[in-house]
Amino acid sequence: MSSSIHPFRVLRAKPLWIANGVITGVLALLFAVFYVGANIDPVDHMTKLPVGLVNADKGAAVDGKQVDLGARITESIKKSTASGDKIDWQVMGEKDMKEQLGEGKLYGALVVPADFTSSITALTGTTTTGAPARPTLTVLTNQSAGSLGSGLARTATTQAAENASLQMGKELTTGNGARQAKLPGAARVLLADPAAVTVEDGHPLDSHSGLGLTAFYYALTLVVVGMLSANVISGQVDHALGYTHNDMGPLRLHRPLIRATRVQTLAISSTLMVGLSLLMGTLVMGGAVGVMGMDASHLPLLWLYSVCAIAVCGIGALTLLAVFGTPGMLVVTLVFIGMAVPTSGATTPIEALPGFYRFLAEFEPLRQITGGIRSILYYDAQGDAGLTRGWVMMAAGLVAAALFGFGVLGWYDRKGLHRIPVEAAPEKTAAPA
Repeated sequence: MSSSIHPFRVLRAKPLWIANGVITGVLALLFAVFYVGANIDPVDHMTKLPVGLVNADKGAAVDGKQVDLGARITESIKKSTASGDKIDWQVMGEKDMKEQLGEGKLYGALVVPADFTSSITALTGTTTTGAPARPTLTVLTNQSAGSLGSGLARTATTQAAENASLQMGKELTTGNGARQAKLPGAARVLLADPAAVTVEDGHPLDSHSGLGLTAFYYALTLVVVGMLSANVISGQVDHALGYTHNDMGPLRLHRPLIRATRVQTLAISSTLMVGLSLLMGTLVMGGAVGVMGMDASHLPLLWLYSVCAIAVCGIGALTLLAVFGTPGMLVVTLVFIGMAVPTSGATTPIEALPGFYRFLAEFEPLRQITGGIRSILYYDAQGDAGLTRGWVMMAAGLVAAALFGFGVLGWYDRKGLHRIPVEAAPEKTAAPA
């Protein structure tokens, strides 16, 4: 029996406005907090951004004594309080520096050249080996570790190198007063700021690598595909079991009800997700690499990682949808998108996030998946470059989803909290005489 009430009268119902207002309002507030709050002031929040400091200076003999000005300037940079604890200067050799740049463990580096001391002493006139040449301090960037992080490291390292050069210039002019007066004017100007600073790419990427961002966008694609596919699969399984209608344009399709426990429903959905992940992972890689021309190597490994990432994210989303019901989609959106993108380490480095976001980054799926994709695309699939962590965290996420999902849903089933309660059997009536 239909009601004669006009449909638009439901807009007068306060609960409808209140319920939807609370949900959409909280969602808007949380997205603003996660997206804007994480990136509003990365410089101020930056703490211990790892940057390499290499002294390749071989030193020089001055007045019968061995002098190593490279060691002096690197020690000055390391002890400088100008950057506070924003930069974590890691003193190392050239070989270690190149390895760590190639694993994404450094956002940049500062290299003192082998002829640093000899070139500077030539400016003072204390050596006679060739014409005076201004030494160059080289700032190396690493866009593969993240464009913003590399930019922050470049700015701080360049400033530190320039300040150290000026400080050394003061020491040289003070200690060589009489000798400086005999130098040509150009040499005195150079002596006041003896080192030039140049910037180079420490770990060059191929041209179709999005300046180090293709790994992030590829990983984001995997997460979004898994999340949205979970929503589709959940709805289609419910329709196949007869629990919901399926609207196809103006048509409404409905199947006979097949009673299934909540655990059985999640098992069916998860099996479907695993099978379809093979297709989705193939198409994502085919679209990115084959159609759009993204630079990539280790294609079999990239395919396997893509399939597993979609499957794990999809099963995680299915679990949340099954446990929380209708509000589950909001939870899924917050977990896989709202909290994930700002803490991925791709847009803003983890070291430049507020403490709360760093905590989220330890387990948020997008960061773990991005680290593995970076390793495959940029770092020759090295385990230490994020690939091992990516596999381990995906396995841990899958186990956590299974324990949480099947555990809670099993409890629902044992309590008789079925999706459609079992109807009481109709009473038998006596047949008429």
